Amino acid sequence: MPKTEVWGVGVRVRVFAAGLAVVAAVAGCGGLEARSSGATGGKPASGDVAQARDKLGKLAVKGRAPKTGFDRDQFGPAWSDVDHNGCDTRNDILKRDLENETFKSGTHDCIVLTGTLKDPYSGKTIEFKRGQNTSTAVQIDHLVPLSDAWQKGAQQWSAAKRKEFANDPLNLLAVDGPLNGQKSDSDAATWLPPRRAYWCAYVIRQIDVKDKYGVWVTSGEKDAMEKILKDC
Repeated sequence: MPKTEVWGVGVRVRVFAAGLAVVAAVAGCGGLEARSSGATGGKPASGDVAQARDKLGKLAVKGRAPKTGFDRDQFGPAWSDVDHNGCDTRNDILKRDLENETFKSGTHDCIVLTGTLKDPYSGKTIEFKRGQNTSTAVQIDHLVPLSDAWQKGAQQWSAAKRKEFANDPLNLLAVDGPLNGQKSDSDAATWLPPRRAYWCAYVIRQIDVKDKYGVWVTSGEKDAMEKILKDC
């Protein structure tokens, strides 16, 4: 997908050429986070926006710490079964966020083989098929990237807290794989999803995560979030 740069909400944001339309997603299944009202494309409730503004105002504002020492392993083994339901976190999130799933027999519905994703970042409908050459079409995004958290407080956390953060359904979302790669470890000051109408839900989720774990924001990130919330 060709990359372009636009000016949005007062900050320069890298987005990727795509139709900007309505979609939002916070999904739910089993013991995971419940699907929000924004999941079908509606605007976040005014109360959610107000709470996000309040939480953002209470977050510490600091510069990024050095990335020195960051490694994925600092957040525990990838996709652990932290809730002890017998399924790893990746499959839990696929099961939560996909529709019309099929499962590998004999796994107690723990390994997702196929399903349909209504991607919240691009608005595309993506057919997921488990396989060496196909699984990456749908990836699980950390809304607050692990590297971003590392540079904004997580270096000082216990190993147990970092593992919890990396596997918390609040911070996880099934999305278009290439867009997840393009986002990398960017925060809201430098990357937002192509679908502009998802910006509010996206930023609210990031604020919820940062508030829950005490992850700070940079001044540029806070400014970007404030401008987005103003238009919600």
